[in-house]
Amino acid sequence: MRDVARILLYTGKGGVGKTSVAAATALACAQRGHRTIVFSTDIAHSLGDVFGVELGPQPLEIAPNLWGQESDVFYNVSRYWGRIQEYAASVLRWRGLDEVLAEEMTVLPGMDEVGSLLWIAEHHDSGDYDVIVVDAAPTGETLRLLSLPEAGKWWMEKIEPIGRRITKLTGPFIQRVVGMPMPGDDVFNAGEELFRRLEHMHDLLIDPDRTSVRVVLTLEQVVIKEAQRSFTYFHLYGYPTDLVIANRVLPDDVGWKYFRGWYEAQQRYAPMVEQAFAPIPILRAPFLDREVIGLEILGELGRDLYADADPSLPFYRGRPYTVERQDGEFILAVELPFAMKEEITLTRHADELMIDVGTWRRNLVLPRALVDAPTRGAKFDDHVLKIRFAAPVRSATGGGTGG
Repeated sequence: MRDVARILLYTGKGGVGKTSVAAATALACAQRGHRTIVFSTDIAHSLGDVFGVELGPQPLEIAPNLWGQESDVFYNVSRYWGRIQEYAASVLRWRGLDEVLAEEMTVLPGMDEVGSLLWIAEHHDSGDYDVIVVDAAPTGETLRLLSLPEAGKWWMEKIEPIGRRITKLTGPFIQRVVGMPMPGDDVFNAGEELFRRLEHMHDLLIDPDRTSVRVVLTLEQVVIKEAQRSFTYFHLYGYPTDLVIANRVLPDDVGWKYFRGWYEAQQRYAPMVEQAFAPIPILRAPFLDREVIGLEILGELGRDLYADADPSLPFYRGRPYTVERQDGEFILAVELPFAMKEEITLTRHADELMIDVGTWRRNLVLPRALVDAPTRGAKFDDHVLKIRFAAPVRSATGGGTGG
């Protein structure tokens, strides 16, 4: 039993085989004696199919030291959104919808995936597992979900107190005159509790001692490009990426002329992947000669992929950003692999720095030393964004934030 449970989150473009890789990883961890659970946050569940068993919303033992789980939207909504859903349904019923339709309408898009992600913290805090393997949704959806905790924190700090005050002032009048149900403190409390859970999950996922995000790809141009973009965004949000897995790699002795062109394309792309993701390690999983279903073939895939290495341990350690003092200034450096200079936009408001890369935004709360420091400029060089801040002037009592 380890002191700190490890969270391994596998993601990648749809169709690259991340479910098979996640399942093989979980089995490899279990065979090394780690109590391991693997579950899916993808609404298109296939984890149970890979193991050849039917999984449900509660953990099911699949093999010694190995449990599996697939989320259920109504189970997750009831568990995490219950009181909020009840209030939303009451408003819809007030508007004339029948009870069944009102309940269906309150299951908003994304609720299932959010509920699935919250299981990460549940399993971590339970102490029942040494390793938690997450078969995540395709990268775009995963990135949207992983950005929710920051949005939730902003809502709790800026909007929720205003909404609660307005409800207390005008709620009785609206309910008495208009008849519309108004949220009580229990609804706001449920919302706060939900966002606290999201923030706790976020804290776990950005901790490199606990979490490793791993990108699965195949040696194809479109897939590699998306993997590069997702790698940039994981850095942008501070999630520790420690491994890239090239899946379905054809062997050197591949036969048939039909596969020869595919093999040669993989040979061209493999060095590009090695160079592009350095210093992140690249592991290769072979193209197997049969369908990846069942414990036997998953065990073979795990051995081919990890050999004697323990897949639960970090393969690489790095920091998403650093702050250094140079020549009387502070330099905040953010690694943005594969980003282009023209894609980057910076905006600052008080203690927040907004970094836009294409259509994605990161609200970075500045370190204490930089809160009162004026911004002097920025430079993007060798995939590192360096933002310059003037060192804050110390107060007369010596209690300034600089130093």
